[in-house]
Amino acid sequence: MAQPDSKANEEAHWNKTTQLMFIHLGVWFFFGYVIHMFVVPLNKIVIPVLGFPLGFYMAAQGSLIVFVVMLFVFAWQQNRIDRQHGYAEED
Repeated sequence: MAQPDSKANEEAHWNKTTQLMFIHLGVWFFFGYVIHMFVVPLNKIVIPVLGFPLGFYMAAQGSLIVFVVMLFVFAWQQNRIDRQHGYAEED
């Protein structure tokens, strides 16, 4: 664990946090906008068990599931970064 009051540690923490944020924004943008642009071609693929067209499923449910999972993954990754740099909250 690094010293939380050093300038280098603070910059490393902020760089990792910023990088994590941009990665999650990219995933959010992909599932929030890009997937929806391809709904019509994706509708040609049918999910075998459910019988729904893939485009419909991704627009109606898939994106929402990804967003919820992303929230938990982001929190877990940010906590790990905070612990590495000495900024973790007490449990």
